Amino acid sequence: MIPHEFDDIRPYTSEELPAMIEELIADPHFRDVITIVFPQLPFEVFAAQARACKTSLDFQKAFCYPFLKQLAAEHSSGLSMDCTAVDKTGNYTFISNHRDIVLDSAFLSILLLDNGFSNTTEIAIGDNLLIYPWIEKLVRINKSFIVHRGLTIRQQLASSIQISGYMHYAIQQKKENIWIAQRQGRAKDSNDITQRSVIKMFGMGGEGSLINRLRQLNLVPTAISYEYDPCDYLKAKEMQQKRDNPEHQKAPNDDLINMRTGIFGWKGEVHYKAAPCLNPWLDTIDPNTPNNDIFLLLRDKINAEIHKNYKLFPSNYIAAAMLKAENCLPADMNVDFPADQYSEEQKAAFVRYIDERIALVDLANPDVDFLRLELLLMYANPLFNYYKSRVAEA
Repeated sequence: MIPHEFDDIRPYTSEELPAMIEELIADPHFRDVITIVFPQLPFEVFAAQARACKTSLDFQKAFCYPFLKQLAAEHSSGLSMDCTAVDKTGNYTFISNHRDIVLDSAFLSILLLDNGFSNTTEIAIGDNLLIYPWIEKLVRINKSFIVHRGLTIRQQLASSIQISGYMHYAIQQKKENIWIAQRQGRAKDSNDITQRSVIKMFGMGGEGSLINRLRQLNLVPTAISYEYDPCDYLKAKEMQQKRDNPEHQKAPNDDLINMRTGIFGWKGEVHYKAAPCLNPWLDTIDPNTPNNDIFLLLRDKINAEIHKNYKLFPSNYIAAAMLKAENCLPADMNVDFPADQYSEEQKAAFVRYIDERIALVDLANPDVDFLRLELLLMYANPLFNYYKSRVAEA
């Protein structure tokens, strides 16, 4: 029996599933979405198949898996994962960099099934994305647990304790996998740095010493690499908006636009790589280490594992070369990156791509130089972080 303290955030149980599916089926807005997502599937057939699902995993295999496989086939040049560093009979907390609002966790779930895992992941999702009632029902059917945003400091602490408690329960008692981003929201500039607040939250649940509580989550840093980010121009647009007006806030519709663009935009190749579970590494930390130092060590370890496990594409090298040519490299990156990672044809194509993305920015006063710089940094930062992690490891 799941403790009632998690009732407002946890995924629906198998016992709750039939009623929630009926509520979804009765929602006209949800029906409209299904007819768009599955145009060849009569809604009555969808409803019958949904009612036949006994668990959330059944629902995912019946609908989410085939939709995502088709999506990857149509909107990417390949979707792959290297998970050879982890035991597929275990269950883990996959903590990753965050590129896409919807697909980071969704692709991970189907990749786990494709790579021999018996289960998908439960997903940490911010309530700012639950714009309509049917979305909350759907994501909780789809094994998501809710992270509340926009809280006071006191509410934030209570929420972090609740989320950490639930994560420990899901890993230790339910034997589920979990996906969580290394930071709140996407890294707009692709400079993937773990937030200390996320690390601290991990240690609020569980039992025993801090190191033991962290071990209980079976943490696995996971690097997500996109050849092309469909939302890159939207991120650049938001950067200019915030530069021009520090008080700028996204409208609710902006998240919907980002979700739709990320799902149906062209991604090129998408690759996931899981690092080894951090439990053996945690065992090497002196148990007398102060908690704050443990948090810092863990943050740096997760950053390093994600950075060194990126898959790099010609776009990353070309963006770095373009920044160097314009004397815009960060001070600690004034190095000669290899030019044999791309051809002149690929470089010309990427230059055109950047120009085309800038042209999509619908601002009254687009700052072309600023937008180009931000777009180039988005593609170069994974290379910069990869380089620094490898140098630090040497």
